[in-house]
Amino acid sequence: MQDNKLVYISRIPMRWGDMDAMGHINNTVYFRFLEQARIEWYAHLGRSKLAGMETVVVNAHCTFMLPLTYPGEVEVRTFAGSPGRSSFEITQEIRRIDEPEKLVARGGAKVVWVDRQTGKSSPLPEQVRAILAGDSTYSFSAD
Repeated sequence: MQDNKLVYISRIPMRWGDMDAMGHINNTVYFRFLEQARIEWYAHLGRSKLAGMETVVVNAHCTFMLPLTYPGEVEVRTFAGSPGRSSFEITQEIRRIDEPEKLVARGGAKVVWVDRQTGKSSPLPEQVRAILAGDSTYSFSAD
């Protein structure tokens, strides 16, 4: 994750119903944690201000390192990679809040910017490109 920039940190509670028959949080829930953090980051950016545009996940992955057990809360750290023409990579780390030194899982997704009307990939908006490139002077999250 050398080139990736920390862009958002999310805290998500584990639910009792997230456990499976083995007594730990089911592996599919890790993907929900990653998704929730990604969507929270989008909301933080103010994605609603870019009407008509949407992101589509074209690849998602997760490497499981340690099991999670209820109760507890996880922290998902979201890192954004360098922007391409119409896509960017997101990498994420999942850690327990009460044991932040232990990396529980690492995952992420490749995201493509899409024009909702045509369904085709579209160049990243300059605002998004600036944020992904680390331009801290630009933000469109303020309403």
